[in-house]
Amino acid sequence: MKRITLSAIAVLTLLPNLLSAEGFTLFSNAKFNGEIRPRYESVDDESNTKDNANAFTVRATLGVEANLLGVDGLSMKVDGTTVQAIGGEHYDSGSNGLMYDKVVDPEQTRFSQAYLQYKLGKTVAKVGRQVINLDNQRFIGSVDWRQMMQSFDAAVISDSTIDNLTLIGAYVWGRAPVSDLGTSDTNSIILNGAYKVSDMLKVTAYDYMISSASDTIGMALTGDIPLASAKIAYRAEYATQGDASRDTNNLPANQDVKADASYYNLDALANINGILAGAGYEFLSGHTAGDDKTAFFAPLGTLHAFNGWADKFLASTPAGGLCDASATLGYTTPAFGKAMLVYHDFETDVAMNGKSDLGSEWDMLYTNTIPGIKGLSGLAKAAYFKAGDVTGYTADVSKIWLQLSYKF
Repeated sequence: MKRITLSAIAVLTLLPNLLSAEGFTLFSNAKFNGEIRPRYESVDDESNTKDNANAFTVRATLGVEANLLGVDGLSMKVDGTTVQAIGGEHYDSGSNGLMYDKVVDPEQTRFSQAYLQYKLGKTVAKVGRQVINLDNQRFIGSVDWRQMMQSFDAAVISDSTIDNLTLIGAYVWGRAPVSDLGTSDTNSIILNGAYKVSDMLKVTAYDYMISSASDTIGMALTGDIPLASAKIAYRAEYATQGDASRDTNNLPANQDVKADASYYNLDALANINGILAGAGYEFLSGHTAGDDKTAFFAPLGTLHAFNGWADKFLASTPAGGLCDASATLGYTTPAFGKAMLVYHDFETDVAMNGKSDLGSEWDMLYTNTIPGIKGLSGLAKAAYFKAGDVTGYTADVSKIWLQLSYKF
């Protein structure tokens, strides 16, 4: 299957030349894109007796975008992505059953995108497999941090005909996660609207009807506030989560299709001549036994970007909920790149067996472009989770990443 898929990807790169003739062109104005992303990831999870993971993997993506049939506004996009381990799999990919700590980057090859697109003025329609990243990706995202991104089989319409207003609606019938477990069927509906009042205020409202999980309705206020030599980027957001109105009984996050939870997020990051300083507080409500409520969770988001890079809260929110107080320090300039240090303090919303300490975490990052080669960048990143006293969160976890990325 892997060889067939790779062969299909190679043929697609030749189609613009193969399928054109005098007076008729099936494909035109072809543009190619690609990425090669090697990565080393080390994981030491003290919650088990498995060996430490040492994952050497590489992601390779090759894509083509072209106009179709000579019709104005009609085009297609196909991306093929393969993930391979270098020197063997010395990690638990989630499906290989090896006795190592987990790194969810299984070897696999698939079409990560394959869609038709039609543009009419400022309205765009896409049908097929595609990545969907909405807002800050807290609820809907491609999980691009993992070597295989998350894709959606969907019909998406976006419109920006009215100045400063962007409306997005999508029907999602399939989801291809970062794992190699195959595409799951779903009949979710995604609605998102954003109005930019000014650089200092954008209002975003959304309704995410995720099948077999929940309906999440919320609003976010975002913007940049200039203050002398500083600029403060802020976010204020609130959402509620109710019973799933659409049920195909297939998403692993919550088969019960019952939900009663709330969420809010307040954060600000100041940039003072390249010096970064910020603070945030994110709240995901929890519940106690018998109260008919649930813990807030967003199964289709890019969750690695939130609540610490050690991914202690990736699979699910603790039953008692999650309160994440964070502080950020860093420095960034075009020449220097970006360096960041982030501290998280985690507690439950509702005590679990009389305990509320979910631990704490230090995260560190440095990233920069590499001079001399256009499209080449490097990254070093680490996460150190310190255990709390709540059951399930009483063991330390440390992770280290070294990565190169070349895009063309």
